[in-house]
This record gives sequence, structure tokens and C-alpha cells, in this order.
Amino acid sequence: MAKVKGAIVVDTEKCKGCALCVAACPQNVLLCGKEVNSKGYNYSFMANPNDCTGCSSCYEVCPDSCITVYRVKVTH
Repeated sequence: MAKVKGAIVVDTEKCKGCALCVAACPQNVLLCGKEVNSKGYNYSFMANPNDCTGCSSCYEVCPDSCITVYRVKVTH
């Protein structure tokens, strides 16, 4: 059975740092960073990228559509 590896990309300029994605992630992949975007918001990022399964929970809860999810099957 193939394992699924996921990754996300956060549009850091659109992200308002609401942290809904952080709370929704079942793998605890996301955190809000200390850096801010041009609007002064602490945007989310993948703190634990190796744990991402690409489940899309973060994408589903994001009110500003800032997140793109990628999934790849790993067959080793």
C-alpha cells in the first residue's frame, strides 16, 4: 500500500494569522510564525513538514483561501 506524503503552501501575504489551520491540523504540522507579512500579521507555516499527510483540513477551515495542498504517493 502506498503512503501519502503531503505539503502545503501558505500565501503569506493573504494570511491573517487567525490560526484556524493550526488548530485544524490533526498532525500538528502548522504553527503561526514570529515573522509578519506586510500587513503585520503572523502567518502560518509548516513547522513539521515531514508529518503532513495532505489531509486538507487546513485548507477547509481557512477563511481567506490562503492554503494550497499537495499530495504525492510514496511507494517505498
